[in-house]
Amino acid sequence: MTTGTPDPPALSPIGRRAFLRGAAVAGGGAVAATLAACVPAGGPVWTFGPASLPAPGGSPAVPSPSPAAISHAATPAASTAATTDPNAAAMNEEHDRSAETRVKRFLAGEWEKAGPYGNQPLEPTIDGDFKVFELECTAFEWRIDAELPPVNALGYNGTWPGPVLRVTEGDKVRAIVRNSMAESTSVHFHGQALVNKMDGVPFVTQPPIKPGETFVYEFVAKPYGSHMYHSHHNAADQVGRGLLGAFLVDPKDARLRHDRRYGISQDIVWVSNDTLGGFTINGRGFPATKPLTAKRGERILVRFMNEGQMIHPWHLHGMPMRVVARDGYYLGSAEFTCDTLGVNPGERYDVIIDCDNPGAWAFHCHILSHAEGPQGMFGMVTALIVQ
Repeated sequence: MTTGTPDPPALSPIGRRAFLRGAAVAGGGAVAATLAACVPAGGPVWTFGPASLPAPGGSPAVPSPSPAAISHAATPAASTAATTDPNAAAMNEEHDRSAETRVKRFLAGEWEKAGPYGNQPLEPTIDGDFKVFELECTAFEWRIDAELPPVNALGYNGTWPGPVLRVTEGDKVRAIVRNSMAESTSVHFHGQALVNKMDGVPFVTQPPIKPGETFVYEFVAKPYGSHMYHSHHNAADQVGRGLLGAFLVDPKDARLRHDRRYGISQDIVWVSNDTLGGFTINGRGFPATKPLTAKRGERILVRFMNEGQMIHPWHLHGMPMRVVARDGYYLGSAEFTCDTLGVNPGERYDVIIDCDNPGAWAFHCHILSHAEGPQGMFGMVTALIVQ
């Protein structure tokens, strides 16, 4: 993995609203050039009310401010506040400095500096008719952000999310799960039509996998589509701390595969979570989230998977998303186009994006307290860069 990145170019001050209207950025010289072309010369002047937004990594339970708490200076009320509150200008300048610093870190490739990245494909070994995956459950330290202390995570094979397991409809799958943690666990293959004893629910279909023990799951992969695997034991804690991953089942009929049906050039797994480390995309929070990059004219697939406990409405600036599958099932004539897509806990949505609008485009959860705070953007924010 590349660890060195070029120094980012100097940027003019960027307000958070200007950025969220389309000036998201990411690492690399071509991306930096795109950013320079996209950032407006100036942004709106605005003032803060009470500092009630959650700080990065803070509790989601902190209430968001009332509409009156944040106002634009273009309104008479805001103009009056700016002249009567001696702290308003200083607060505004401090926010802008912090927000710009975070953007520069994103531009400089923060996601590479934070350490290993999850969602890496795991190739199975072959044992007769079975495709065999070995998964070890361990505790480890994980960085949500390169400049924040690591968190105490759990995961499969040492990453969060765990490795991407990919098979074809009808394959016989054997998952050998070794528990090297200090607590019991299990694995549920979410969305799969499993025989009951392979469902992974302790005390219902199996005993828990105790520390030091191994459990072997065997099943036939069906139905096809975007699915997940995760703990189903003390799950609010264990899944929230990283025991999760993507389980992709390609259709047996090659004509039904996304690359054949839609002509996609990239297949991107996007796993959201909202427990350990706050609001994360693929185990990272902005500015350490990994940007999506594409060339103009490319068509890409994004597989949204919500492993958290809250709904997250994903909003892409600059171009729409075509929603083609839900929970792995093709929508067919029910396909629809949108720019904001709410994904509930446990749901998966497959969306197609025609990257026809050049620029650096913000891609974020539109529950704003999951993406912005007094120090600038954090958590569930990344960018789609069309070059």
